Amino acid sequence: MAVKSNRFALYILMFNMFIAMAGIGLIIPIMPGYLDTFGAAGQVFGFLIATFAFAQFLFSPLSGNLSDRYGRKKLIIFGLVVFGVSQLIFGLASHLWILFAARFLSGLGSAFLVPPMMAFVADITTFEERGKGMGWLGASMSLGFMIGPSIGGFLANVSLQFPFYIACSAALIAALSSWFILPDPHAPAHRPEEGSGKPGDNIISQLRRSAAMPYFVLLIIMLVFSFGLANFQATISFYVDKKYNYTPSDIAVLLTVGGFIGVIVQTFVVGPLFKKFGEMQVILVNLAVAAIAMIGILFVHTFWTILLVATFFFTATSLLRPAINTLISKMAGDGQGFAAGLMNAYMSLGNMIGPALAGTLFDVNMAYPYVAGMLILSGCLAITSIWAAKNRERLNHLRTREVQTAG
Repeated sequence: MAVKSNRFALYILMFNMFIAMAGIGLIIPIMPGYLDTFGAAGQVFGFLIATFAFAQFLFSPLSGNLSDRYGRKKLIIFGLVVFGVSQLIFGLASHLWILFAARFLSGLGSAFLVPPMMAFVADITTFEERGKGMGWLGASMSLGFMIGPSIGGFLANVSLQFPFYIACSAALIAALSSWFILPDPHAPAHRPEEGSGKPGDNIISQLRRSAAMPYFVLLIIMLVFSFGLANFQATISFYVDKKYNYTPSDIAVLLTVGGFIGVIVQTFVVGPLFKKFGEMQVILVNLAVAAIAMIGILFVHTFWTILLVATFFFTATSLLRPAINTLISKMAGDGQGFAAGLMNAYMSLGNMIGPALAGTLFDVNMAYPYVAGMLILSGCLAITSIWAAKNRERLNHLRTREVQTAG
């Protein structure tokens, strides 16, 4: 019965994650026309993305810490309500500053939603099954972000504001259903310890504390991987448009195929892969694949070869996220929410830095973002390899514990 209840809870979490990510993704095809009504363009769109990521960065550690102390369910419902209200405000906005306020509020809602859901997965999965659970949650994240733009484009046929009203309604329905049917694991009644944050910690204090965590290098990997993914996503459409005159449909195929394969991999491949090779081996291999694919995009010239390289890149990054999440979760002990909050904060930091740096480098030379991305990913691979070698005993202990749990 407990297993069925946990599986049902995981499905609810996946639905909530899908709603949130679809709500984030649906603005992409709408924004050029929507911003035209405010007399704004691409630069404002870039700042709106950065505003969302900045709010996530500020509030994710607080959210994770609070979920450790007061329970996951309350934070998830709060995040859904705030996210839904922010979508409504965005759709009703009459001034540009309201758009920025709404996106900041949306980032806050996401910050109070994602870390508690990741910690919730850790609460309801066994040590052995955690990778599979994180993979499923990651798949719902990828699926929502992949389908969101299509939903937004379709709903925009009614009006440019209509998709935001639907996103608001979906988020509030998810909050209401979570209130009534999502189980509520008891908040861990443990005293503050090494793996947890302190109630008064601000973002700077928590980031400083993160440097003392045994999984700090994994947080840096999360930042670098998020930077690389945001770098690639921010420039690939401009790159193929400027160099090869690709149509919007061609670009959509490039992004959608890679995203779809990523969903399949996260749903069906992650669990067996982690069991066979371990999370660290998956991280090392896919950092290498991502670095090669990043620079490889400069050496292919036909649509199908570009599609192949882009798919390799997106597949590698779709394996990196659950691998990092799972390994940090296994090392976090009782501080699951705190660790999840830090993961989301470091990911948001990468999401902020990636597009900004990529856009600046692209204006200088369209090849520079991919060269820089390759160098940064390669440097991260070297650091990770050294760290893995120094922590081989700890990592082997985690693998042994997983095998014993499975047995």
